[in-house]
Amino acid sequence: MKFLIAVIKPFKLDEVREALSEIGVQGITVTEVKGFGRQKGHTELYRGAEYVVDFLPKVKIEAAVRGDQVEQAVEAIEKSARTGKIGDGKVFVFDLEQVVRIRTGETDEDAL
Repeated sequence: MKFLIAVIKPFKLDEVREALSEIGVQGITVTEVKGFGRQKGHTELYRGAEYVVDFLPKVKIEAAVRGDQVEQAVEAIEKSARTGKIGDGKVFVFDLEQVVRIRTGETDEDAL
């Protein structure tokens, strides 16, 4: 089992959710976050005053997937979140040791 974390542009969330659903990923957690990568924010003009926006709005998607779904899930996120412009985001993949469904007590892949 693997745990995926994807940080993407907010307007791409629906496309990514649909792409993950199509390949059988059953549950995701979504959090609105702020951050920056290589672009290090940008400068904006507001009412004549220039100011630096260090942290840009992003969406963090977390999903636990079976080992045989990892490559498909990463590819689905990549394709659906890509705009070709700076700040498209990243996907992080971690090993997942154990999962327990609280309601039923099911564990590991049965709990996904």
